[in-house]
Amino acid sequence: MARKITGTFALVIAALPVFAQERKLMKEGNNLYEQKKYKEAAAVYQQALQKNPAYTPGLFNLGNAQYQAKQLDAARNTLTTTAKSTSNPLEKSGAQYNIGNTYMDEKKWQDAIDAYKQALRNNPQDADAKYNLSYATAMKKKEDENNKDKKKDQKDKNKDQQNKDQKNKDKKDQNKDQQNKDQQNKDQQNKDQQNKDQQDKDQQDQHPQPKPGNLSQKQADQILNALQQEEKNLQDKMQKTKGVPVKVDKDW
Repeated sequence: MARKITGTFALVIAALPVFAQERKLMKEGNNLYEQKKYKEAAAVYQQALQKNPAYTPGLFNLGNAQYQAKQLDAARNTLTTTAKSTSNPLEKSGAQYNIGNTYMDEKKWQDAIDAYKQALRNNPQDADAKYNLSYATAMKKKEDENNKDKKKDQKDKNKDQQNKDQKNKDKKDQNKDQQNKDQQNKDQQNKDQQNKDQQDKDQQDQHPQPKPGNLSQKQADQILNALQQEEKNLQDKMQKTKGVPVKVDKDW
């Protein structure tokens, strides 16, 4: 863990000129702070600041009490006001250093780095600010590397998922193409069968098939014999008339 400078969080003793009531409240607040009753101390410091809201020692002590009570946002706001309210470089540096510590507690490394740099601009000899700056810088670098690795891992996962999705899509497309092809073949077969059926029907309409007769075998034989006899008689008749000379009355 980065060091927190005890001296930086040390309470500022109220100095003259201040009103008696303010001195009393500052002393009461300091006593509560020493007892680690930080919320109660903060409430008393706020009362002391009601008469003089820009009173630097009161602001500084209030910011420290809020920090110790883990009221980090409130502490930053108070310490920022403290740094703006004083022209003393050491006081500015102390407030900015404590602002850096509030960011360190939240692991907001870049914000902490910026605050420690501000502290060192006002007090370049602050060894603890240098130490915390180095620590925050190292942690920021580590965080960036981890984020980079996480982004790479996420990118690889996304790429793998994209490849998987593409394979699934290709498979679906292939199945769809095969289904379309099968359907086309089926449609063509149905069409061919319909054409064949139509052709058979057309042929039947053009050349009706003879219907079987109702004659018995005996009747069919009699008809055939009669036709044969008629044909024989016709042939005999033709032979008898062939070559007969024509008679004439006179011989010329």
